[in-house]
Amino acid sequence: MMKLAMVFPGQGSQSVGMMHAYGDIAAVREVLGERSYPDLAAIPPEVAIDIVDVFRKPEFIPAIVDDAIARGARAVWMQLGLAHNAAAEKARAAGLAVVMDRCLKVEHARWAAAHPHGRP
Repeated sequence: MMKLAMVFPGQGSQSVGMMHAYGDIAAVREVLGERSYPDLAAIPPEVAIDIVDVFRKPEFIPAIVDDAIARGARAVWMQLGLAHNAAAEKARAAGLAVVMDRCLKVEHARWAAAHPHGRP
């Protein structure tokens, strides 16, 4: 199952929830049995992160990308209305996939409708 780190405004500078992809999250300690963390660095190293899903203002994105790179995430996804070209280039240079100004839930629904059997 894919792991999704969702970065959204919370207490302190950010709050991170680990959960299976395509779910909703609130600023709580646990969601659907998955623990939430104060930041990406606090996620145990044995937990692989597939996507860092960013809900923060653009001025926070460079630091989040730095954390995603350091943490070994595979991708950074900036939600609707969010983009940061310099941070995106840095992420791509480090080997991460980058999506900007897109809603993960909307794009997943679009992909699922186009691929009803789960394959492209």
